[in-house]
Amino acid sequence: MTRKQRRLTIIAAAGGVLALAAGLVLFAMRDTIVFFYGPTEITEKGVQPGTRMRLGGLVESGSVQRGTGQRVAFAVTDGRTSVTVNYDGLLPDLFREGQGVVTEGVFEGAGHFKADSVLAKHDETYMPREVADALKKQGHWQGETAPAKP
Repeated sequence: MTRKQRRLTIIAAAGGVLALAAGLVLFAMRDTIVFFYGPTEITEKGVQPGTRMRLGGLVESGSVQRGTGQRVAFAVTDGRTSVTVNYDGLLPDLFREGQGVVTEGVFEGAGHFKADSVLAKHDETYMPREVADALKKQGHWQGETAPAKP
């Protein structure tokens, strides 16, 4: 075997090992990847029940219903479609109707979502980027406007 052939063999073996390592990392991460959807995207894309994801939008006015203990049900909307969210736990202090929210959990089908966590905006100017993008796409963005120039 010549020097050139030996060098090519070593490079090919190293490339194979790197490809195998990348494949193993991607295989291990497949269960930790969580996609973000808005309510309209769930119906349009036909998300299957049992899919773990993030759901974001605005808490629909008049939809918050408190149950026994810490159970809460509310609707998340993007202006066109609403999805009912069921959550068992403490809500963030800034959670209220008409505010931006991102929930993470499992889509149960038929417009129902079982949330594991609920995130609300943390100040008057913050809205999660995914929620803002979805609202802009739907034409319901009510964010900051650029200040008028003198």
